Amino acid sequence: MSDLDTFRREAREWIARNYPATLRSPMDLDGDDVPWGGQRTTYNSPDTLVWMQRMAGRGWTVPEWPAEYGGAGLDRERARALRDELKAAGCRPAVFSFGLMMLSPVLLEFGSEEQKRRFLPPIARGEIRWCQGYSEPGAGSDLASLKTRAEDRGDHWLVNGQKIWTSYADMADWIFCLVRTNPDSKHGGISFLLLDMSSSGVSTRPIQLISGKSNFCQVFFDNVQVPKENLVGEPGAGWKIAKRLLQHERTGISASAQSGLGGSPSGKSLAALAKEYLGETGGRVADGQVRSLVARHEMQSEALALTLRRVGEESAATGPSAASSVLKAVAAKHNQDKHELMLEIMGQAALGWVGEPFSAEERDICRHWLRTKANSIEGGSSEIQYNIVAKHVLGLPD
Repeated sequence: MSDLDTFRREAREWIARNYPATLRSPMDLDGDDVPWGGQRTTYNSPDTLVWMQRMAGRGWTVPEWPAEYGGAGLDRERARALRDELKAAGCRPAVFSFGLMMLSPVLLEFGSEEQKRRFLPPIARGEIRWCQGYSEPGAGSDLASLKTRAEDRGDHWLVNGQKIWTSYADMADWIFCLVRTNPDSKHGGISFLLLDMSSSGVSTRPIQLISGKSNFCQVFFDNVQVPKENLVGEPGAGWKIAKRLLQHERTGISASAQSGLGGSPSGKSLAALAKEYLGETGGRVADGQVRSLVARHEMQSEALALTLRRVGEESAATGPSAASSVLKAVAAKHNQDKHELMLEIMGQAALGWVGEPFSAEERDICRHWLRTKANSIEGGSSEIQYNIVAKHVLGLPD
């Protein structure tokens, strides 16, 4: 038995001993099952935190990171084997956070050694929950027109301004934030700042959505003092860092959409849902047309998963590329198509919003369907992704 086979077997045995039985149902991204980490997050099951701590104790939340940053220092082959075993066992992510998905890759690339040692281990352990301060009321797709300013006051930055559509800002401990440090340069005047949400002068206001949820917030900065050492990179380097972070964000969004983490609250597959509502014949979905649509979607899902894995391995070797925009646009449409198909399968039951005769699952699926409409907007709209692909992948003229 090779060393890799031995590692795989030992990982499989450790997972079998340590993965809590209470977490074996699928995780709902819109519920209180998500292991966001942080000081203010609560969970439906206390075992969510148990699993986070067990994985973090081995450095397996970020297996390829060096031990000094909270990882296990595994090579690529062992890290892949570990992820394969976790997937085969049906494990939920131990940590699922913006700090892990978006901030940590740019800290590893652009952060100082002091910043890496200060912020990366708590991210790996799920001790700090981060939010993303990018969009503003007047700066969405044209993000470089942002106006939140950070003035150099010698020993600190003084921040004033506003952010909007900031996911879970009211639950976050820290925010990674784009600020304007030079009003005379649109792109070159932007800097990347790390800001403690408990700082004096920071306030949040949730935005209630049509679904009844308030996952998004407005964030206000009123004379907030931020230590100089919280600037990532040089002043004016924020646009370069922001673009890199968006590549990681789009890849992460694509993976979440493909995996179905935000799908049916019950975790049922499309085939299972179709059998429930349309019946089955000989173990197959009774309606031949729907059976064909379900099979086509499942094949597309598998193709997207393989592409995500390939692009992920390429990114690990050479860094992220414009391929993240391809994946983000495709995955957004894929998730939207899935939910449209779910509603088609359910028929009249898909109209459920409140009360009888609709089940709790039917009402939740209806809300999930509505939520997917944002997939082609958040993280950069699909139109923006198509422009990036046209310019940086296809080489078309401006």
